[in-house]
Amino acid sequence: MKFTVKDILNLEVAPALGCTEPTAIALGSAAASSLLFEGISSYVSSSSSSSATTAGDDKKDSTSVCREPEGIELWLDPNIFKNGLAVAIPGTGGLSGLDLASAIGALAGDPSLGMEVLMPITDEDVKAASRFVSKGKVKINLMENHRGLYVKTRIHGKNGTQSATSLIEVLHDNITSLEINGKPVEDHPLYRKGGSGKKGNAADLEKELKQVSMETVFSLMSQFDSDDLDFIEKGIEMNMALSRYGLEHDCGLQVGSTLKRLAAKGLVMPDMIHDARVMTAAAGDARMSGARLPAMSSAGSGNHGLTAILPVKAVADHINAGRDDLCRAVGLSHIITACIKAHTGRLAAICACSVAAGAGAAAAIAWLLGGTHEQIGAAVENIIEDLAGVICDGAKNSCALKLDTAAGAAVQAALFAVNGLNVKMTDGIVGQSPEKTIRNIGILSSEGMVETDRVILKIMLDKIMTSS
Repeated sequence: MKFTVKDILNLEVAPALGCTEPTAIALGSAAASSLLFEGISSYVSSSSSSSATTAGDDKKDSTSVCREPEGIELWLDPNIFKNGLAVAIPGTGGLSGLDLASAIGALAGDPSLGMEVLMPITDEDVKAASRFVSKGKVKINLMENHRGLYVKTRIHGKNGTQSATSLIEVLHDNITSLEINGKPVEDHPLYRKGGSGKKGNAADLEKELKQVSMETVFSLMSQFDSDDLDFIEKGIEMNMALSRYGLEHDCGLQVGSTLKRLAAKGLVMPDMIHDARVMTAAAGDARMSGARLPAMSSAGSGNHGLTAILPVKAVADHINAGRDDLCRAVGLSHIITACIKAHTGRLAAICACSVAAGAGAAAAIAWLLGGTHEQIGAAVENIIEDLAGVICDGAKNSCALKLDTAAGAAVQAALFAVNGLNVKMTDGIVGQSPEKTIRNIGILSSEGMVETDRVILKIMLDKIMTSS
């Protein structure tokens, strides 16, 4: 395999503030708007990341240029539309909306921060964006038949005499085109950093991951160096901060905090599986309700990152695993998650928190528990067979329920596997090997559930029309 673990971590694992779909919309709008109103220099950031920013640090640079667009046009693929429709936007006090995400990005987002584009916004920015939306200045075009991630944004200047356009494809932060008045902007700092080169590398990586064997995956674990482990540990800490926030503030649907209260009342058993569910669901509660804390994403999704990391952390705590073993296990989880997502697609009708990140966590937990390579593969097959039918019906507070299910199933799948339970190839979509089972879930997702995706979106749109 020509890609290293550093390549996989660089392309597949990154901090993200808020749900990645509205964040991608905000990023596209911020990129086009800042280009129109501030020029190329606006992309040159003095700091490479805002990940260290804490909740409440919302003061903007006093030199920030005021952007006053006349209007915004969006073109979105069905899955970006579906996943961005109802989820809370960070820093807005629980507000949601595709149009609002775009307006906030256009008026106040910092595109140099990538998937943390909304970190600098203030309450006044949110109010201004809400007024902008209420005047009907954001037009959304749903590209019903488009396959693959696609966010095109056109920002119109005052009097409609100028416009700037951005295009995001393949990855949520992958800006593949920037234009002013229809003319391409060449050699742009952000475009060069995250544009065609990153897209090409990601596409090449996905091709390789589709062919990789489990034995190759296991061999990659020997490549983790101290810098990799430090980066992975940072992601664990980041997602644990979300989990703690969810429990302390009773966020969103309160799945995590409710599970914790049930254990305190003696109604459920506070065991390893329970702790994994509480830890993961609480982080989902916080993230889906718009907590202003970044998540370390995996395979392009913050919720995947929560599921790929936190159940592993919960088990590591139970068995007193060392720091390096925990980080190596989480690294394995990221790799397995990326492998399965390469098959299922970046966005789909299937809940990849369950079958991709859940499988990554199951494999990592089996490894932590001393499982053989065969048992680790069995853990992957167990959870795929268990949760293959879980659908993705958009990002929203109730995603915490699915993260709860995936976390518990991941621990169970691993415990089953290391104790000799492995689903058989005679069962349903299970193949002759973990690799073939992964390919089968990819076929189910990319071919078998296309119409399911359309029906899910239709139900959601009908609900909006009925309530309006």
